[in-house]
Amino acid sequence: MEQTLPVTQQRMPLLTMLALVTLLVASLAFGQWPDYARLVASLDEPLSRLRWIVGDISEVAFYKHELPALGMLLGACLAHWAHVRGYRWQGFAICYASGLWPWLFASSLLGLMLSHVFWGWTLASGTWQPTFVAFVSLPAAMVLLFGGGWRVTLSGALFGALLVTPACLLLVNYLCYPLQLPVVIGNVSGMALASLLAFGLCKRFPVLVRDGLRPCSPGPVTGDPDYGVKWVLRRVLADFSEAPFFGNELASLGLLLGVMLAYALAPSAPAYGSQLLLPIIAGQALASLIGVLLWLRQWRERGWYPTYIPIVSIVPASVLTLGGDWQVVISSAVLGALFAPPLAATISQRLPGYMHGYIGNVISMAVCTAGIVSVLGLIMGAEA
Repeated sequence: MEQTLPVTQQRMPLLTMLALVTLLVASLAFGQWPDYARLVASLDEPLSRLRWIVGDISEVAFYKHELPALGMLLGACLAHWAHVRGYRWQGFAICYASGLWPWLFASSLLGLMLSHVFWGWTLASGTWQPTFVAFVSLPAAMVLLFGGGWRVTLSGALFGALLVTPACLLLVNYLCYPLQLPVVIGNVSGMALASLLAFGLCKRFPVLVRDGLRPCSPGPVTGDPDYGVKWVLRRVLADFSEAPFFGNELASLGLLLGVMLAYALAPSAPAYGSQLLLPIIAGQALASLIGVLLWLRQWRERGWYPTYIPIVSIVPASVLTLGGDWQVVISSAVLGALFAPPLAATISQRLPGYMHGYIGNVISMAVCTAGIVSVLGLIMGAEA
């Protein structure tokens, strides 16, 4: 029997969009943005703390700014609204045509808020801390695996704040910082370890996720893909919003337009004030393009393949660690596209059915980032 989304869920994206537009207009009214250094130095001020929290939403792409975060969420709201109504311009159906975006967003956002409630004090150290990790990991994966509803939404949010965030904090502060490793290794390793534990608990105590709702909604209306040039370019764009489980061109476009606006307003604000935003974006796009073309057969046969992995791990970590020279950008993009997706797919295929396959993706991020950044560091050091 066909079901439809409840009226409250149909209105949620529109209400969210209005709230985000209000926040965006209010942000623009503040005038000149502080650079990243000033933002970190003033985190005891309410406005700076709010900017940090909103910036966490775009942290997974290494942009760390409220404008790309708000842009991505606006695009996601529009994509979900178009998906529910079956409009052809929706692009790749957001959240894999599950119709679960409102629940996924609610769980991820609540996990982020709880992480700041429980662990926000770590920012007093003056060093960067992975407060963003709950937004792009376990809460969303649990909703996609078990369905929507408040039981799954709250369980995912709590597990994200109580398991994922502290695991990442421990690995970043006691492994990555002492050994001078890219912090993304600690982030994704913490996501993997905490998720293994959380899914094990869900199997042991199914009451945590019982009766997850899976609302029926219109599927993709774009027809069978032809995997031609247009499809490839759309897929590359969609990869930019794949890490938060959106995988949609409109969400990605909002993300990229937002970060370019942030860069135009204050070049030292996004990407941790590194002023390496443009090399990072170039490398991310190149890595996705190479990956989609290289693994096009896998896209045809499986319907989905993790070509987004270098965008949120290998490429930005390499550029921030080794600099924005073209050799670093191209090498990290090529190596990331070549090795990361098949490793992730191989691991994910071997996971038990009660675990979401994103665990294989984040393990691949950790392994490939550590290996590729180290190899490129040795090569660049030898050339110098």
